[in-house]
Amino acid sequence: MGAALAAAGHTVVAASAVSRASRARAEALLPGAAILPPDEVVRNADLALLAVPDDVLPGLVRGLAASGCLRPGQILVHTCGSHGVGVLGPAAEHDVLPIALHPAMTITGRPEDVTRLTGACVGVTANSSPTEDAEAAWLVGEALVVEIGAEPVRIPEEMRPLYHAALAHGANHLITLVREAADLLRDAGIEPAERVLAPLLSAALDNALRLGDRALTGPVVRGDAGTVATHLRHLDARAPESAELYRALARRTAERAHAGGLIGDDEFTAVIDTFERHTP
Repeated sequence: MGAALAAAGHTVVAASAVSRASRARAEALLPGAAILPPDEVVRNADLALLAVPDDVLPGLVRGLAASGCLRPGQILVHTCGSHGVGVLGPAAEHDVLPIALHPAMTITGRPEDVTRLTGACVGVTANSSPTEDAEAAWLVGEALVVEIGAEPVRIPEEMRPLYHAALAHGANHLITLVREAADLLRDAGIEPAERVLAPLLSAALDNALRLGDRALTGPVVRGDAGTVATHLRHLDARAPESAELYRALARRTAERAHAGGLIGDDEFTAVIDTFERHTP
């Protein structure tokens, strides 16, 4: 985020970095920025960006509020997905402008992250009070997002946890699922597994985003309970950890397909009965 704002014309005066890896990232992505303790970074900035894990943020905010580094008129932004601006309450008492900006993008700490922010959505949350000052905070947050080439999406304070759960469920668990599938192919002696999966998974993701549940294919949606049973027998024998995940996702797939009218009652019952009969 700092590098993206710098590319948009902002001057990054300082950053906080402790580990060797974080210092290397700061030197690579924020050349010329002084490496300082968090309170000194905030003291020197007109806009302070708090990019820390969700569980660390409340303590950091309390510490900054107690350190005397905040001043009226500063913009204080955090990038945590599950928090809104309520977590910035101790700092807001110092008349800073609190804003939450969460990129709906996977961030790995690599240079390509900056490019990926272009065109991504960013969840914006500001003060929920229906006042002119509150609306100004929303507009400032949205302007920062537009400056880095991303698209702002307003997220109400009370909906931040559900918003973040949706993104984590989709992105994080997608990676787990893909790696599980790749491991199973390798166990079957198929290499390179990624070459086999890439066209299939790319098409499935594209279809899912365009077509919704109508994109579902495979034995569950066809009501092929016998095939599902065969899968479970082999997974239980060769990859029991993956079998547990397969059962959970296949059951949910059957429920969605049934609710959407993609499979009838008989097919749905046959698939669900298969899970009951083939429980390890």
